[in-house]
Amino acid sequence: MCRNITTLRGLEPAATTEEIEAAARQYVRKVTGVQSLSDATRDPFEAAVAEIAAITTRLLGELPDRRQPPATVPPLRRPEVRARMALKELKKP
Repeated sequence: MCRNITTLRGLEPAATTEEIEAAARQYVRKVTGVQSLSDATRDPFEAAVAEIAAITTRLLGELPDRRQPPATVPPLRRPEVRARMALKELKKP
């Protein structure tokens, strides 16, 4: 499917709302082909992200614990990604 979506089940600490929303956003981008939002795509895109994030949250809560943690660290937990996001936030007008 999408290489950018990482396994969220079994993380310690548990997946955050931010991580779940990022995965949902990547999924919606992949299946729709929408990379940048316009007035015509914003509302349906964001509604789909919210629905998928809610479903994912519920699913992760209902699944049994994993025996092993995921093999890779989600991007939002990597220091270099966090630093890049903070820098981008500082550059916003």
